[in-house]
Amino acid sequence: MAAKAPDTSLTDTASQLRDAVVRTSRALRQEAAAETGLTPSATAALATINRSGPLTPSELAERERVKRPSMTRTLGCLEREGLIERTPDPADGRSFLVAVNDAGRERLARLRRRKSAYLARRLRDLDREEVETLARAAALLERMREDEQP
Repeated sequence: MAAKAPDTSLTDTASQLRDAVVRTSRALRQEAAAETGLTPSATAALATINRSGPLTPSELAERERVKRPSMTRTLGCLEREGLIERTPDPADGRSFLVAVNDAGRERLARLRRRKSAYLARRLRDLDREEVETLARAAALLERMREDEQP
């Protein structure tokens, strides 16, 4: 039996979707950087700490898929900005835990509002059917992401 030929329409759609998501993500990161002065990696680390913290630097580095020394520099930046707090790790006296403080939560909330406003401004240029299509696409993208979670 012959091997099934790849579905080029799915491949083409995947490529177009990837490009659109990457460009939109880049625009959102640039919008956030204009607000905070934080690098995209620092913003991502802050969001991860907020969502999953408190975390050790090693746990955070693993979640962000970076080396520990890079994460140490990022945490130094977040600490200088007054967005996180360090506390001793009760499980390992040689390490510490990082958690987002009130200033960090407020910065993240401002970032989310700014990014949402950026997208809302662009949605205003679309007709109702296009907005509904994007709402369905957002739900589908979320479902695709959830399906890959362990």
